[in-house]
Amino acid sequence: MAKRLPAGVEADGESSGPGSVNAGSARVGLAGLLRDLTPRPGVYRMLDTSGVLLYVGKARNLRKRVSSYLRSPESLPVKTRAMMAQVASVEVTVTATEGEALLLESNLIKAHRPRYNVVLRDDKSYPYIHVSVGEPFPRLTLHRGARNRGGRYLGPYPSAGAVRETLGLLEKLFQLRQCEDAFFRNRSRPCLQHQIQRCSAPCVGYIALEAYAEDVRHALMFLEGQTGEVIGELVRRMELASRSLDFERAVRYRDQIAQLRRVSEHQYVTVGAASVDVVAAACRHGVACVQVFVVRNGRHLGNRTFFPEHAESADEPTVLRAFLVQHYLTSDAGEALPAEVLLSQDVDDRGALTQLLSERAGRSVKVRASVRAERARWVAMALENARLALAQRLATRGDLQTRFEALAEALGLQEVPGRIECFDVSHSRGEATVASCVAFERDGPHPSDYRRFNIRGIAPGDDYGAMRQAVERRYARVRAEEGKLPDVLLIDGGRGQAAEAERALGELQVTGVTVVGVAKGTSRKPGMESLFLPGSEGALILPADSPALHLVQQVRDEAHRFAITAHRQRRASRRNTSVLESIPGIGPVRRRLLLTEFGGLRGLERAGVQDLAHVPGISAQLARKIYDALHADR
Repeated sequence: MAKRLPAGVEADGESSGPGSVNAGSARVGLAGLLRDLTPRPGVYRMLDTSGVLLYVGKARNLRKRVSSYLRSPESLPVKTRAMMAQVASVEVTVTATEGEALLLESNLIKAHRPRYNVVLRDDKSYPYIHVSVGEPFPRLTLHRGARNRGGRYLGPYPSAGAVRETLGLLEKLFQLRQCEDAFFRNRSRPCLQHQIQRCSAPCVGYIALEAYAEDVRHALMFLEGQTGEVIGELVRRMELASRSLDFERAVRYRDQIAQLRRVSEHQYVTVGAASVDVVAAACRHGVACVQVFVVRNGRHLGNRTFFPEHAESADEPTVLRAFLVQHYLTSDAGEALPAEVLLSQDVDDRGALTQLLSERAGRSVKVRASVRAERARWVAMALENARLALAQRLATRGDLQTRFEALAEALGLQEVPGRIECFDVSHSRGEATVASCVAFERDGPHPSDYRRFNIRGIAPGDDYGAMRQAVERRYARVRAEEGKLPDVLLIDGGRGQAAEAERALGELQVTGVTVVGVAKGTSRKPGMESLFLPGSEGALILPADSPALHLVQQVRDEAHRFAITAHRQRRASRRNTSVLESIPGIGPVRRRLLLTEFGGLRGLERAGVQDLAHVPGISAQLARKIYDALHADR
């Protein structure tokens, strides 16, 4: 059920002509809404005159919560006062339970990212370790996304770096394979991983199936926190090998035991075999930081840092509550939820959150704000890390602010730019041309606004045409979607590329954007860049220690990194499939099957006609065609 106020309230409270009402009339309208508003739980939405969503809130009692906004403006927080000056209408949705209201609030905030809600900026899923149990020789890999493949998933881990560190440790301890299946199936001799003692080489039969299965079992026990049991088993096996005079095997067990004990000393905490998330928030100068420590099966897996958006005037409990709602109430949370969530401050709706998280996990999940002993020390550690990360963020932001101001002065701008975008083009002698666009604001890079463009329809190596096409595509879409335009547009290239960008903007009728070409010097060393401004005949050379130049280099380098990464991916994809695409009878399914079977194009080139004919769906005649096409120039 939804109720809505009539629109027509001016954000500044002043009349805009016949039929308009002032901001005071909004309060009258809200009061009218309250007369029929239910005291049941639900979600309310504040909208402006254009219907843009300003704020989403959850209420245990809708009538009571919405009425709190009708107090005198002087009694409202500054941020709330600014919001209410723009509110033209309110929509409410009644829910059956408080938990349903929390879920709806989370979904609406994630979908619309309202200006006056504290919003998580990084919403990437946590990574896992996937073990392909069920195969003769299971593989360990990093996995992110839906857990719909067979096998075991261990985690979640706070970052991909934490997963890679753990995988590296498992390589040392148990020598399990991490290679692709296609690579594994087509080995005739051990790879480098075996030579450096990171893999037992099951691909060529250097380890028996039963022995490998034991290593997999020990690895799973280790990941599940049963390190003591693993050490006990290895001690018994070492003693047995020693009594049997198999000293080589005994030495291997001894080394494994020593490594496991060292790991246990460094990574395990004294909370038993608990699975705990420790969440702490710190706020200062309109910036908020949330620190999450992840402990699974008594082992500290690392920490993750979040910087929520729209946190001006928000205090720590408000930020914590917003984080909990948006972070844990996701569709794939479920089994990933820990047994306990420890908080640095108490929050509203903690009881409802506890109940809802327990329902989603199918087991008890405790959300606690008051802890003692070792858990209190972990909360204090997380809070200290949040404060340190926040201080670093503020220092970086201050440094960026200085650089933005220096750039405005260097370019002779009337105002300090709020947003800078930069384009770069990458290709290999005209092959697989890709353009990138990155965005920076005064608080740093905005990866969600990064874009890349596969360039088509130009002559190979035409950097001018590539730049023009990328700029046209980017800002045609921005204009259509009413997105953000930059104040300064950096073009990685000389005067020619910058001129093409200006022409593209002119045709799109985009004004107010300062275009700057950034050309490397003849030595191509940092600090020797030349800047080309519109209407200027010569180049602007900034001192090597100029903060403005440092900002230009930072943004340019990020655009280059983003472009070259995309180019390499596109080039690799093209080279892997271009030859096969030209063969009649080879469609996407057969192409994928062949590349998977032989581990890529190089393995396919080494295959004989008979090898090709053994692939399902490949006849002897088609195998001959494939072989001839792959060896046509030899």
